[in-house]
Amino acid sequence: MDEELRSLTERLRHESGAPVGYERLVATNDLGELAGVLTAPGRPLWARELAAFRLGLAGDRRAFETLVLLLNHRDPPRCASAAYALARLGDPRTARAAAALATNELRVAYALHPVRLLVALHAPEAVPALITTLARRLRPHDPYRLVALACVEGLGALGDERARPLLNEALAHPALAEAAAGALKRLPKL
Repeated sequence: MDEELRSLTERLRHESGAPVGYERLVATNDLGELAGVLTAPGRPLWARELAAFRLGLAGDRRAFETLVLLLNHRDPPRCASAAYALARLGDPRTARAAAALATNELRVAYALHPVRLLVALHAPEAVPALITTLARRLRPHDPYRLVALACVEGLGALGDERARPLLNEALAHPALAEAAAGALKRLPKL
C-alpha cells in the first residue's frame, strides 16, 4: 500500500470511528462507487476525502473538484493528502487551481500546500505564482513565514532566472536568508 494512502486511511479510521462504510471505501476497486460518494448528499467529509484521494491516485478526474476544495482546507493533513493526490491525478486544471489558491491573499494561511504542489508539478504557472506570493510575504511583520519559506525553496528548485531579484530581496529577511542563498545558488549562472 502507498505510504500516503496508509497514512490517510489511518487518520480517517480514527476520524470516522471505522464504520462498515469506511471499510468498504478502503477495500473497493469500483471507481464508480467512489465517484458516487463525491456527489451523494449527506456523506461525511472523511468519506469524500477518502473517495477523492483514491480516485486521484487512480487518475480519475472526477476527483478534481473535491481535491481542490480539500487543498484549501483549514486542516493541514487534508491539504497535504489532497496535494499528493492532485500531483498524481494528471488533470491539466491542477496547476491553474493551485496557482489561484497560492496567490489568494484572503486564504494565505492555507497557501503552503498549493505552493508545494506547484513546485512538484513544474507547471508554467508555478514561477509567476510563487513570485507573487513571496513578494507579498516580504512585508514587515508578515505572519506567514512558512509560506514564504516554501516559496523561496520552491523557486530555487524550479531554477528560473525570473526569481533572482526577489530571492535577492529575501536575503534581507533573517528567517529566509539561508534558504534564499541556497535558492540563488540553484539558479543558472549569470
